[in-house]
Amino acid sequence: MLSSFSVVYRHKPIRVSAAAIFFFGFSGAATSPYMSLIGIRELGLSDAVYSVLIFLAAVVNVSASVTAGIIADRLGHFRSPMILAAIFGIVGFGLVYVVPTPVMFAIATLLLIPVFGTINSLIFANIRAVSTGMAVRELMAVNSAVRAILSASWVLVPGIVGALLVGQPSMLPAFLLASLACLVCLLLFVFGLDRLPPVQEGERQHYSFFRSIRQIGSASVLPRLLAISLISAMLHANGTVLPLIVTGKAGGQPADVGVIVGIVAFLEIIFILFWGWVEARTSILFAMVTAALIYCSYLVFLGLADRPMDVYLLTVVAGLGAAGIIAIPITYLQNLIADRAGLGSSLIAVNIFLSGGMASLMFALGTSISDYAGTAIIASIAGFIGVCLLWLLDRVPKLSAHG
Repeated sequence: MLSSFSVVYRHKPIRVSAAAIFFFGFSGAATSPYMSLIGIRELGLSDAVYSVLIFLAAVVNVSASVTAGIIADRLGHFRSPMILAAIFGIVGFGLVYVVPTPVMFAIATLLLIPVFGTINSLIFANIRAVSTGMAVRELMAVNSAVRAILSASWVLVPGIVGALLVGQPSMLPAFLLASLACLVCLLLFVFGLDRLPPVQEGERQHYSFFRSIRQIGSASVLPRLLAISLISAMLHANGTVLPLIVTGKAGGQPADVGVIVGIVAFLEIIFILFWGWVEARTSILFAMVTAALIYCSYLVFLGLADRPMDVYLLTVVAGLGAAGIIAIPITYLQNLIADRAGLGSSLIAVNIFLSGGMASLMFALGTSISDYAGTAIIASIAGFIGVCLLWLLDRVPKLSAHG
């Protein structure tokens, strides 16, 4: 499994992409825990305004990710779009730190930071593009290793930033650190990725924007995307109900939540590499279905937990299932539009958006007819429906979408 990192290290463009995704994760991990605190508590935004901002930011991010993927496919490379996105991040996080006003926070949250977020799918698209000719097993291993590096940033950075800012009157310096992380991304893209010669006009691919959107909505892509989103929604639902169950029905303390989340996050890094190994030796479908079923079972047992120790015992199951759901869809979604690295990788962002919306609906439905424990079980049922749909669609070989 550790051989995945040797593959990453041997290829310079992949090595640079892996380093960049760590600092991309750094920017999010440094600021996400404090976004609501700064927006609502320090800058005085109302709960309703903040909610609208976060929703619209998600819409901007998925729209920008798809658009960036289409443009990158037209350009024939990903260096320029990633450089531009990194600049948006430097300015966005920097503005919040330098000019901490509600207006600047809204501009950064609504426009600048979401555009910076397109780097996630662009990096995986760049890896896909530079991996042409690489064995399928190696590509799966590379995606798993790079995703593990992203997870590592989310494990390491919040504690480091929290330690640096302990006792400070404001958490705004976290945005300065995030801006510096974006600067590192920019430097990696500028000096680490080779500038490719311009694509000749006769060789340039003229991908229509609306034709590209139709590819995402095609019969060979959309049902599979919805199936993956149902499965991924379990992660979002767990993020909402886990603290409520631990401190409620299970009778735990808020500190237990942090410890449990930390354990699971650490285990995810190890298990992401494990799933890359499984995926390469079986199939994407087998690995995805197995990981999803494991996570379904975790959510059921979480709903039945009535002691903190019950939840602690579930951390291994949670980490194993979550790691698969985090890592495996990357290659799967890219393969849905295999001839378009940019557009195919933008499905990663579309999946994050759809699964987040589905999780919100699950929570609303679950809490209206049951309690938080029942909501966890409802999320498990929804995930199982996604597994069944995926199995029905892919139990026979599928064709990639070409429009």
